Amino acid sequence: MRTTLLIALGTALWVVCSPSGAFAEPPAPESVGVVADSAAAPVAVPEPSEKAMRYYRSGNVLWCVSLLWGWVVPVGLLATGFSAQMRNLAQRIGRRWFFVVAVYAILFVTLSFVLDLPLSYYSEFVRQHAYDLSNQTFAKWLGDSFKSLGVQIVGGVLLLWIPYWLLRRFPARWWLLCGIGSVPLMLVLQLIGPLYIAPLFNDFGPMKDKSLEADILSLAQRAGIEDSRVFEVDKSVDTKAVNAYVSGFLNTKRIVLWDTIIDKLDRDELLFVMGHEMGHYVLHHVLWFIGVSGLLTTAVLYLIHRVAGGLIARYRARFGFDELSDVASLPLIAALFSVAVFVFSPIPMGISRHYEHEADRFGLELTQNNRAAGTAFVKLQQENLGNPRPGILYEMWRSSHPTLGDRIDFTNAYRPWSQGKPLVYGGRFR
Repeated sequence: MRTTLLIALGTALWVVCSPSGAFAEPPAPESVGVVADSAAAPVAVPEPSEKAMRYYRSGNVLWCVSLLWGWVVPVGLLATGFSAQMRNLAQRIGRRWFFVVAVYAILFVTLSFVLDLPLSYYSEFVRQHAYDLSNQTFAKWLGDSFKSLGVQIVGGVLLLWIPYWLLRRFPARWWLLCGIGSVPLMLVLQLIGPLYIAPLFNDFGPMKDKSLEADILSLAQRAGIEDSRVFEVDKSVDTKAVNAYVSGFLNTKRIVLWDTIIDKLDRDELLFVMGHEMGHYVLHHVLWFIGVSGLLTTAVLYLIHRVAGGLIARYRARFGFDELSDVASLPLIAALFSVAVFVFSPIPMGISRHYEHEADRFGLELTQNNRAAGTAFVKLQQENLGNPRPGILYEMWRSSHPTLGDRIDFTNAYRPWSQGKPLVYGGRFR
C-alpha cells in the first residue's frame, strides 16, 4: 500500500526512508545462471531480460502516476473544501480540541486509504501477479491492507495532535520543534517496529537451519554484534523477493532472514549478505540516517512554514480555514511536503547509496569472499527482474542502493587483503 502515513500522521511529516536490506527490491522468479568458476574469477554483469526491461519501464510509469496521485488527492481535498467539511464533522463528534484532531485523523487516514485502494490493488497485487512475482492471495493482501490502515489510524490518533499543538502554541517555531522532535520519534519507531508492527504482517520464528544460524551468529560476533537473535520470517506466503536485515537497537536488535533468501542463495552468499547487513548496524548507518532525516525534515517544514501562509491568505475561502494550526490544513501540509520531498529526494537517496556501498565494503572485508558477493548480486538481479544499469535519473530519484552493475563491479575489484593493503574496517573485527 502507498504510505498514507506520510500524509496522515505526525510521523508522516518526520519519517523518511532509512537504509534497509541489501535485497529490498521487487521480486521475480527468474532462474539463476551463475557459472561456478574459481573463487578469484570475476562475476559478469548479466544483461537484463526483455521481461525485466518491461517491468522496469512500467515501474517508472507507475512511479510517476503514484507521485502525481499523491499530490492530486490532498490538493483535491483542499480545492473542494472537503477537508474543512471533515473538520466540521470532527468538531461535532469530538467537541474538545484533542478529540477533534483524533477524529479528523481517523477520517483523513480512512479516506486516503479508500482513494488509494485502486492504485494500491493494481501496483501491489495485480501487477506483481502479472509478472509472476507474488505468492500472495487476495485475502492476505486485503487483510494486510486493513492491518496497515489500523496501524496508521492508531498512529494518527496518538501523534497528529503533537504538530498541531506546536502550531497553536509556538506558531513561529513549530517547524523547528517538529524537526527536532522527529529524531526521538524515529528512534522509538526503530525500537517498537521489530517487536510490535512487523509481526502483525508475517510470522517471525527461530531459524530452522541451526547450522546456518550458528554460522551467522559466529559472523556477528566477529563483527562485534553481541547478544543477537536470528529470526526466519515467513515471507514466501507473500512474495518471491529475497531480503535480509538487521533491525532495532539496544535490547530489540535482531538479525532477520526471509525464508525466500534462504531458499535461493547458497551459504557463502547468505553470509556475505548478512555481513552487509551487519555493516549497517556496526557502522550506525540507521542512527546517522535518522540524524540526516531530522535535518532534512526540519528544512522541509521550514519551507512549508514560509509558503503555507501566503496560500492560505489567497485561498482561505476555498480551503475553509484561515490558519495553518487548523487541522483542516493537513492536506495543504501534505501536498507541500510531497513536493518538497520530491525536490530533495536526491539528497537522502545519495546518502543511502553511500551507506549501502560502505556496507558492501564491510561485508566483503568481513567475509573476503568476492565470488559469493558477486553471485549473490547476480541472483538478486535475476530473481527480482532487475535492471543492472538503469540510468542517472532513476538512480538519483528512485534508487536507495547503488546499481546492481556497480555493486558487481565493486565486488570484482575490491580485494585489499590479497594485495597486503589495510582494511578500512578491519579494526572493527574481532
